[in-house]
Amino acid sequence: MKVERILETILYADDLEAVELFYTNILGLKIQAKVPGSHIFFRCGPQMLLFFDPERSAKAGRAIPSHGARGPGHLAFAARKEDMDSWRQWLAEHGIPIEQAADWSGGCGHSIYFRDPAGNSLELITPSSWGMAQTDVFGVTGLGHDSD
Repeated sequence: MKVERILETILYADDLEAVELFYTNILGLKIQAKVPGSHIFFRCGPQMLLFFDPERSAKAGRAIPSHGARGPGHLAFAARKEDMDSWRQWLAEHGIPIEQAADWSGGCGHSIYFRDPAGNSLELITPSSWGMAQTDVFGVTGLGHDSD
């Protein structure tokens, strides 16, 4: 027996309203659930991205174990190779600076890094950076090949 995949990822943010605007308007995620001042949950493909207010989630006596973190986290979103230039342009049009770009696996994989309103480091990364074909992540590439 082994785990098969990550179902949910949690980050923390003091300003959940800013997070809501960023993840819906910039990254195109859909809200699954939210409780103002407490949490907001986004659907991201077959996974969930959860944001909690760190003060509230750290309190004991809740229905689930207390948890929380301070400071920026990191999250990488899978991106198609053919969409990377469009992502760069989209982020620039919305005033979101790219902190760094990287080539991985001898230039076969690519990443761009930027920040969300909570200061979390976000990455758009091609599956080939981890030795995966696009079809491993997206199912079909739309370009008739699965080499990246």
